[in-house]
Amino acid sequence: MLTGKHLIAGEWVAGHAMFRSSPAHGEARDYAVGTPAHVDAAVQAAEAAFWSFSALSRDERAAFLERIAEEIDARGAEITDIGTSETGLPAARLEGERGRTTGQLRLFALHIRKGDYLDPRHDAALPDRKPLPRPDIRLIQRPIGPVAVFGASNFPLAFSTAGGDTASALAAGCPVVVKGHSAHPGTGEIVAQAVDAAIKACGLHPGVFSLIQGGKRDVGESLVQHPLIQAVGFTGSLGGGRALFDLCARRANPIPFFGELGSVNPMFLLPHALAARGAAMAAGWSGSLTMGAGQFCTNPGIAVVIDGPDAQAFIDAAKTAVAQVGPQVMLTDGIAEAYRSGRDRIAGTAGVQAVLTSMCDQRNATPYLFEVSGDDWLANHALGEEVFGPLGLIVRVRDFDQMQAIARSLEGQLTCTLHMDAADTDHARALMPVLERKAGRVLANGFPTGVEVCDAMVHGGPYPASTNFGATSVGTMSIRRWLRPVSYQNMPEALLPDGLR
Repeated sequence: MLTGKHLIAGEWVAGHAMFRSSPAHGEARDYAVGTPAHVDAAVQAAEAAFWSFSALSRDERAAFLERIAEEIDARGAEITDIGTSETGLPAARLEGERGRTTGQLRLFALHIRKGDYLDPRHDAALPDRKPLPRPDIRLIQRPIGPVAVFGASNFPLAFSTAGGDTASALAAGCPVVVKGHSAHPGTGEIVAQAVDAAIKACGLHPGVFSLIQGGKRDVGESLVQHPLIQAVGFTGSLGGGRALFDLCARRANPIPFFGELGSVNPMFLLPHALAARGAAMAAGWSGSLTMGAGQFCTNPGIAVVIDGPDAQAFIDAAKTAVAQVGPQVMLTDGIAEAYRSGRDRIAGTAGVQAVLTSMCDQRNATPYLFEVSGDDWLANHALGEEVFGPLGLIVRVRDFDQMQAIARSLEGQLTCTLHMDAADTDHARALMPVLERKAGRVLANGFPTGVEVCDAMVHGGPYPASTNFGATSVGTMSIRRWLRPVSYQNMPEALLPDGLR
């Protein structure tokens, strides 16, 4: 049963104002609008919970994460029903995303039980060292305190209420306050019910988790500026993320803002691969570009090819493949409008030519393909800005030197991809130092949509792909965002934290 309320420290709390959801289909519902007062209550409760929650054993926190996963699975049919209504995503996509969400929780449970993430270190005392003795020094990672998480529009489960940011923060021992996304408030509430049930089943302090729905800009601002919040996890637009990042930096006590802000995820199609299998690459690109109406942060929006007959054959094949994709419902009316605006911006740029046009209106998205010369790309920085949706831009370069120039001109990316055969190795080797510097993940002969949740994954990159190039929001390494190293000098064994004793 949906309450339409906020979950604050174990209580379902009403608001003085309501907002109405805007589902892709089905019944619209009313939800409470968050306020700065709700934020303060939730954060105060998180601070109170921190002392006991951070002191739990790794096994106890792991059991809590596993219980959350069980409670989410128990509500699977309900989540799928409301999720498809709110977002327009197909049931199979949401069921797969639910599996990813519970899989993340269980992966972190396994990860913290192993204890490697604590990176314990010990320099034993050297009492006889001359001219001065060395004390006994030990080091371990410790949780930082309450964390704020902003739900994402494009992943109502895996990057939202109990998604990767929340799972990793709870695994680290940090209570979480979630600012729910207004695109899917019902989905967020049901997941919050699952977390609340797990808290009660495990006998934890209720302030370990809170969900605040809706609210205007003042809710997000008050959350990141609250003096008890110690870090922020965010997935969303460059403009919104940068505004929150600046607020975090201007605080009296600045805090880290781990924002994943988007990317055009360029692909570089090298000559021998293009000649050998251009049609297959075009078909693969079409599938990746239009998957989920292009509403993925790893959507490969740019393809760079050396001009010539093989490039033209690739473009023709891509046009044929993309033309077969029909209209798809976008997540929100606002995202659909922003997509049309991005399309118009690209189409109206000097030197850009249409390859495939279509008609899209209201909340539907249809794919578009454009092409531009390498010279015109290099002359216009705006062509490298993300269009969130199924829009592809093909950059025809004169030669490999200009392909390298395109690579060097890029801003930070989540991913860069090389399509290559063995005969392209010298060109690929020349590009690699550039791509490593530009992206958090470099692929060969694949497509970046589909981010594996594992130990070795990096989902982040240099700005503006993310606000912290040393972090990832996917995979077990994401737990490092919510920890800090503490050294203990000549500390009695009884006072050392678990993992150093």
